[in-house]
Amino acid sequence: MALSKRRLQFLEQLVDMYQQSRLPVHYEALAKVLGVSKWTAYDMLKAIEKAGFVTRSYETNPNVTGRSQVVFTPTEKAAALLGKEAKLDQDGEPEKTQVSLQFIRDMLSGFKDASAQELITKLLIEIPETGSNFEICGYISGILIIYTRQLNRRMNALIRKLVQETDGDQPRLLIFIGTVVGTIVQMMSKDVGQDLMVLVGSYANRIQALSQAEHTVLADFILEALA
Repeated sequence: MALSKRRLQFLEQLVDMYQQSRLPVHYEALAKVLGVSKWTAYDMLKAIEKAGFVTRSYETNPNVTGRSQVVFTPTEKAAALLGKEAKLDQDGEPEKTQVSLQFIRDMLSGFKDASAQELITKLLIEIPETGSNFEICGYISGILIIYTRQLNRRMNALIRKLVQETDGDQPRLLIFIGTVVGTIVQMMSKDVGQDLMVLVGSYANRIQALSQAEHTVLADFILEALA
């Protein structure tokens, strides 16, 4: 389905905003930039979504407790149409991604010298408030990996096999976090559990915003850590 000139304008602006923030874009923010009503922007994005150039998701509204807001993320189809470069090189990890994962690897390697509670608390503190979706998903994954290391060897092997046998990197990431949270929820202390659940709640939206290459890098990291 070809896009009209008007729809293409909306899509180009959405992609530009997404590339600057690496976060899904709320339709009202797009409307302000383009000087149109929020309902015009919403209707336009719904039409673009039907054509496969954006995906819609929901995230917690930081300004209204308990309320969610609709946000939009450009797809690879949109990047291909507009000739935008992907954030990651398909042939490997960029330097920033390597640094993010290496920090978590270093933390995990110190598991023998510190309690799980100490490591998890440190990771929660280290999570960058303005970090990219990839960085934050990496930190959340690292915290859950620490919890899996408190499980017995058989349970760890089952989790790894389930993740490994799931088709597709993005489904693997969602299966991993869902399975681990369901398995270890009773082990969490009240304070850490609440903090972690807030992060986990945003995980699915952040995963959807990652590129295919980022999915692959993160899924490989998780399988490596579970080995």
